[in-house]
Amino acid sequence: MQNTIFQKVKPFLYLGFFYLLVSFVLRIIFIFHPITTASFDFFQIVGILFFGLITDVLVFAVASSFLAVYFLFLSNSKYKKPYGYLIFGLLVAAFIYTAFVPGNIFKQYGGSFPEVAMIFVGFKTFLFGLMLFLPTQRIKIRNVLYFIILFLYVLLIIFNGVSEYFFYNEFGLRYNFIAVDYLIYTNEVIGNILESYPIVPLFTAISTGTLLVTWFIYKQTKAQLLSLPNFFKKLSLLAVFLLLCTISLFLIPKMDSVTTKNVFAREIQANGFPKFYHAFTNNELDYFQFYPTIEEAVAEKNFLNQFSPIAITRKITPTTPEIKKNVMLISIESLSADFLEHYGNTKKITPFLDSLADQSLMFTNLYATGNRTVRGLEALTLCIPPTAGESIIKRKENKNEFTTGSVFKSKGYAVKFLYGGYSYFDNMEDFYKGNGYEVVDRSNFKPEEIAFANVWGVSDEDMANKAIKVINAEANAGKPFFNHWMTVSNHRPFTYPEGRIDIPGTAKSREGGVKYTDYALRKFFQMAKKETWYKNTVFVIVADHCASSAGKTELPLDKYRIPGMIFSEGFIQPQKFNQLMSQIDVMPSLLGLLNFNYETKFLGQDVFSDQFQPKAYIATYQDLGLIKGNKLTILSPTRKIKQYDLELQPSNLAENFKLLYTELPVKKLASPLVEECIAAYQSTSYWVKGKKLTL
Repeated sequence: MQNTIFQKVKPFLYLGFFYLLVSFVLRIIFIFHPITTASFDFFQIVGILFFGLITDVLVFAVASSFLAVYFLFLSNSKYKKPYGYLIFGLLVAAFIYTAFVPGNIFKQYGGSFPEVAMIFVGFKTFLFGLMLFLPTQRIKIRNVLYFIILFLYVLLIIFNGVSEYFFYNEFGLRYNFIAVDYLIYTNEVIGNILESYPIVPLFTAISTGTLLVTWFIYKQTKAQLLSLPNFFKKLSLLAVFLLLCTISLFLIPKMDSVTTKNVFAREIQANGFPKFYHAFTNNELDYFQFYPTIEEAVAEKNFLNQFSPIAITRKITPTTPEIKKNVMLISIESLSADFLEHYGNTKKITPFLDSLADQSLMFTNLYATGNRTVRGLEALTLCIPPTAGESIIKRKENKNEFTTGSVFKSKGYAVKFLYGGYSYFDNMEDFYKGNGYEVVDRSNFKPEEIAFANVWGVSDEDMANKAIKVINAEANAGKPFFNHWMTVSNHRPFTYPEGRIDIPGTAKSREGGVKYTDYALRKFFQMAKKETWYKNTVFVIVADHCASSAGKTELPLDKYRIPGMIFSEGFIQPQKFNQLMSQIDVMPSLLGLLNFNYETKFLGQDVFSDQFQPKAYIATYQDLGLIKGNKLTILSPTRKIKQYDLELQPSNLAENFKLLYTELPVKKLASPLVEECIAAYQSTSYWVKGKKLTL
């Protein structure tokens, strides 16, 4: 009996031993690595290796879940009549659905997802068919699949070991949010790897090592596939495995407390997989650990010097009476400035927005803070520079913040966030409800209110219709309103109702997505004009971010340039504001136009105030930039600082609509701008962490 159990768990033992060996070698390398500036005595090294080993065992117990599931479903009985034919029929139906049914759930996600789903289901169907119709070859086919499973496990172990080495080699740390960031910016990371390392020898070594180890484990364990345990034995083994996984999941977080104050000891003892998971779920990158800093008091004084008084909390006291107009903020998904004809686009995909811009206060030199929707929402709602890591919207500590909504609410406004999708996506519901907004999203739509929807939500046209109903109800209640509508249609897969524009929805093109959103906004304004509240409403239209972020440099300026405008018939005179400004300045400027008397903690400026300093903050998850004085200053992890001179490229466009800059590395850093950049991001990070920007 014991020998039988040993045979069944042999694959786990061999893989587990190999994983522990790789982890052990990695820790030894880290201990003696030149970047490890701390020294350890014998007992400290033993402690690091011992507690690291325990963590590795616990992690492998969880990671082997997929292998356990594979063995659980190994069976000969499922190929017997009629079950085998029924299962095969279901798999064929699933393949037909993924491959040929238009608008299936996988195709709604767009990108390569439909092809991946089709290949996976097709491969599974093909293999099941082979084993069903070729019973004499079943063992051989099963052996091939088993070899592939082992190969993938060994490849993951080796590839992770190599990745952890290179990550530690650069940062002196285990995985953190930068590693998560690397998964997001795969193109840039792959390019960096190709330029930095001998890629052919490296991958040849990884592939060769993986094949050799896989072949060894396969030869030692394949015999166990010849006799499969019965259902009750599987249940017994499964129960034991589930118990081990439960214990491991409980103990892994506890292992973080078994450590020292020595950062290197803590990092070397840790396991990369839990660290990666923690970074992925916590969405933060500690500014003070990775970025250049100056004395905190100096940083705060430098940053706050742009405000009057020089303080985080300031009283805004206009000399003229407040103007209690309704406000409709519309943030448009992925609307790059270069989609508009004003900025040189010749495809006429934004005819309505181009015409509206000429009737509005148009911000011609406006930059988004980031390249994700949550970053744009953060800029428009919190009005603060971006912080390293993920947007505050996606963090756990995101409640009771000082927001645009809280200002309007203090004035007696009804405050709502409108979103055509399910707002649990990107943690929007949690954030907005946690900050006093009422949320209207797809779950509030009746079936008859939805003419078209895809995976991202109802069409912008349906949301426009819903917005009119919501606003009419607010107007009938006699309260002024502040509504923030986030559009969704200009997003892959770029599907929308047919017959609205001259680009068919089946084309699934970016141009179609942009033009349909433009159409939906035109329809919204046509409906709004018929309502009594229209002339007493200010409309703020601004992109959340650009359509893409990749460029030749870390922060290509044209990938952050967005359109923005404020429109109010009879109130806002058509004009263009041409000075450099940030997305975080939009809402403080609006409140200035309304002469609001309020106490503020916004870190954006009213661009029409005497204290305004033209500048813009742009960032990825880890590169933090300041545009000011024809220079771009960038702060990066490991306390790197870069600076570029910005040279406007010639074009036939009007001066204020030229988009492209050549970013020329400077030979000598301009110290005042470097200090200002550090001050902005350091102070913001410090205040966010210390909850200084809350109500």
